[in-house]
Amino acid sequence: MSEPVPSSLPGRPGRRGRRARIAAALAVLVALVAYVVVQYVTSGRGVPQCTVGSGSRTYTLTPEQASNAATISAVGTTRGMPERAVTIALATALQESALRNIRHGDRDSLGLFQQRPSQGWGTRKEILDPVVSASRFYEHLAEVPGYSRLPLTVAAQRVQRSGYPQAYAKHEPDATLLAAALTGRSEASLTCTAGSAPRAAGDPAKVRAELVRSFGAGVLPRDRGAGGAEIPVPVTVAAESAGPEGAVGSARRGWELAQWAVAQADELGIEEVAYGDRVWSAGESDEGWRERPAADPASGGEVRIRVAR
Repeated sequence: MSEPVPSSLPGRPGRRGRRARIAAALAVLVALVAYVVVQYVTSGRGVPQCTVGSGSRTYTLTPEQASNAATISAVGTTRGMPERAVTIALATALQESALRNIRHGDRDSLGLFQQRPSQGWGTRKEILDPVVSASRFYEHLAEVPGYSRLPLTVAAQRVQRSGYPQAYAKHEPDATLLAAALTGRSEASLTCTAGSAPRAAGDPAKVRAELVRSFGAGVLPRDRGAGGAEIPVPVTVAAESAGPEGAVGSARRGWELAQWAVAQADELGIEEVAYGDRVWSAGESDEGWRERPAADPASGGEVRIRVAR
């Protein structure tokens, strides 16, 4: 019968002591890694993100949120809805889904606005399509008498029938910033950083298709299927863009299209967006909208979108 091995010998550390030191070293290492990650993320480096506004009044959102917000805005203006309607829609989506196209919710609620198939909002597939769900929201909002003059909470509640109608109010400031940028009233006020990951290649045909889905068939010339990586989008004011606030000016329309493209850059693999004398590039996205060198004098007549290759 062998004798028990002593837990420690004179002059040699015991197993418990070694384990404690190893555990302490690992804890320090984990804490150091966590600190570096937090600093990297909070500094905005390496993580794609979008910002709207300027100075002390800004709002930061993810590329997914920016893409959905841009779609909601484009669908609204294409239907001839005023900026106030876009603000109401964005505040509603911020409350209902945080501008994420979620596939779950209370009972059978789905999508950006948490619409329910059982309540006549459409099929599951339709509701999970941001263009369709936004269109359905605006259809119902347009039926609310004097919605643009109502408090946002009242207008949104007339459409949503939420159990927490006052919750929409807290999102009004951020929705107002987003609506001003995405409808083109606040120019060059939405920008996105591309992060450190390699840029995924974009598909020009998909970009064209999304432009048409969001802004209608008149947004591109009839030969929109032709061409390469660069997509010129004419800045024209379509008749359906004239709503209660009057026709959208050419410059405002241009910035609406340009900032839509930047908001969709991560989703669609867009490398560069240029309008007028300003340009946004994924490779230099930390600089935001930059002065465009040697801008074509006629460049105010179109937005140029170039996809990554």
